[in-house]
Amino acid sequence: MSKSKLLNTKDLIAYFLVAGTGALVQLLSGSFLRNKFALSYSVSVSLGYFIAFFVGFFLTKMFAFDARNTNQTRREMVKFMMVATGSWGVTWFFAVASLSFVETTFGKHSLVVPIWNKTINANELGCQVIGMGFSFVFNYIMHKTFTFKSTGFYDRLKAVLK
Repeated sequence: MSKSKLLNTKDLIAYFLVAGTGALVQLLSGSFLRNKFALSYSVSVSLGYFIAFFVGFFLTKMFAFDARNTNQTRREMVKFMMVATGSWGVTWFFAVASLSFVETTFGKHSLVVPIWNKTINANELGCQVIGMGFSFVFNYIMHKTFTFKSTGFYDRLKAVLK
């Protein structure tokens, strides 16, 4: 049985490591903004995603899909932004929807982090991870089959915009 090109183990592991770095940046920046500036949960999820976007593009291009020498950076950036917009929607929807479900069903839960002697909202953290999990699957499939693959889409888009 031949391996599916979509589920190439090397690409999947590399993407997981890169996405893990982006997820960490997203979690830390979103949490920082939420706590420091008292932003709403949905705004902090969105801003954390936006900050992680820049880290994600360069790490994904360089390490995940072996696209560092394609000389197609502008094309890949446009396609990456399109996928990222859809991915932000996936992240935001599943984070916010699952938070609503969890708090309605189980109530609000906090956790004390002894190292920082700080209380965090366990529901928000868990639901943000859920949103990011759905986003991971969406991103992997779209970047593997669209962003870092020559599909002709960018050339057609450029022609329409001219």
